[in-house]
Amino acid sequence: MTAKRSAPATERNREPIAEVLTRELPPQGRVLEIASGTGEHAVFFAERFPALHWQPTDPSDEALASIAAYRAEYAGDNLAAPLLLDAAAPASWPVEAADAILCINMVHISPWSATEGLFAGAAQILGSEGGPLILYGPYLEAGVETAPSNLEFDASLKARDPRWGLRDAAAVDAVAASHGFVRMARYGLPANNIMLVYRR
Repeated sequence: MTAKRSAPATERNREPIAEVLTRELPPQGRVLEIASGTGEHAVFFAERFPALHWQPTDPSDEALASIAAYRAEYAGDNLAAPLLLDAAAPASWPVEAADAILCINMVHISPWSATEGLFAGAAQILGSEGGPLILYGPYLEAGVETAPSNLEFDASLKARDPRWGLRDAAAVDAVAASHGFVRMARYGLPANNIMLVYRR
């Protein structure tokens, strides 16, 4: 039985996400991916951006095994072995520096402490050079009507774990600001998802 897992949404969202990354990522350097999940995004983006060194991470052993299985089939040399990383524990991150951080679909499927830890850790490893912290997923926004499908998704997440759920983008902005980050861009993407880009 293979360790590889599959997330159907990956094939639908990877191209729109890549379009934004083309605008926001540095031309070269190290990208730290937080909560890489199955590893499908990591392989796709490593291939799409060959000048960038891609570092996938996840707090789940099952996910790490899946990422490693996908990496074993990847022909390039810019995709690192996955590392165990819990965003909620920024003091123990196994990476000392990165030029950009990408976090896809974690903020709503984790306790709020993971979002707080994400920005705390990003402040440590991105330094003050203006490297981006890029988030993707569904969010609640003032003045923007929440799609019924997102409301249903939010209810289902909270039913699975009351600590989970769609976050208010303004609350994320506030946590970002407490660590010296400012939201520099917002991109609307398909299926009622958005990408938020923060820099120091």
